[in-house]
Amino acid sequence: MKRRFVIKVGSNVLTRSDGKLDVTRMSALVDQIAWLRQKDIEVILVTSGAVACGRRELTVDHSLDSVEQRQLFSAVGQVKLVGLYYDLFREFGIHVGQVLTMKENFQPGEQYRNQQACMTVMLENDVLPIVNENDTVSVTELMFTDNDELSGLIAQMMKADSLILLSNIDGIYTGHPDDSSSELIQTVAPCTDLSKYIKTEKSAFGRGGMHSKYHTASNVQSAGIHVIIANGTRDNILIDLIENPQSTPHTEFLT
Repeated sequence: MKRRFVIKVGSNVLTRSDGKLDVTRMSALVDQIAWLRQKDIEVILVTSGAVACGRRELTVDHSLDSVEQRQLFSAVGQVKLVGLYYDLFREFGIHVGQVLTMKENFQPGEQYRNQQACMTVMLENDVLPIVNENDTVSVTELMFTDNDELSGLIAQMMKADSLILLSNIDGIYTGHPDDSSSELIQTVAPCTDLSKYIKTEKSAFGRGGMHSKYHTASNVQSAGIHVIIANGTRDNILIDLIENPQSTPHTEFLT
C-alpha cells in the first residue's frame, strides 16, 4: 500500500542569499521527490518561492507597500515557479497540478470538500499536487500564518502518513543552532512541551520560523501524523531520511 507524504519546502531552502530563487536546489529536490514516488510514496508538495521568483523576474522602479509587493511578485512569480516545476518533473514523466488555496477553504463545508476531492482525484490519477497560498488575494487576516500552517492543514485534510518540513537548519535545538553547546532534539514524544527551546524569530525570506514549525508539528502530531523537521539545504536530504534516518540529522515527532 502506498504511503502519503506532504513535503513543505520553505523560502529559505528555495532562495539564495540575495533572495532570488535557487533553481539548482529546486532541481535537486525534484530529483528526490521523483525517487520517493518510485518507492511507492505519494507526494503532495507545499512550496514557497513565488514571491522570490517574481522578484527575480521583475524590476520595479517605483515604491510599493508590502501588500502591493507581495501581490505583484507572487502573481508574476507563481506562473514562473509552477512552470519550472512543470519542466523539472516532466523529465521524469511526472504530471503536476497546481492548487492555490486560502485559509477560508479549510473551514468545514463545501469549499473544504471540493479542495479535498480535487487533490484526491489528482493523486488517484498519478498527478502530483503543488500547493501554495493564493497570495494575490490572501492578505492581512485572510492569510495563513505561513506555509508551515498550510502544510499541516493539508496533511490532516489528506490523511497523510508523514509531514516533512524542510527548513535551512537541521531541526529543533536545545539552544541557538550556532552555539556549540546546543544539542539537536532528535525525537519528540506526544504531549512533550518544547516551548522553552523555541525562539520567535522569523526566517530571512519567509513568514515563518522554528516557532511556526514547532506549532504546526505539535498540532499535526496530535492528529496522529508523523512529522519530521529537517534541513532542505543538505544534499539528498529526502532520500537520506528514508534510507539512513539514524545518521541523518533531523527532529522527529513520534505518534
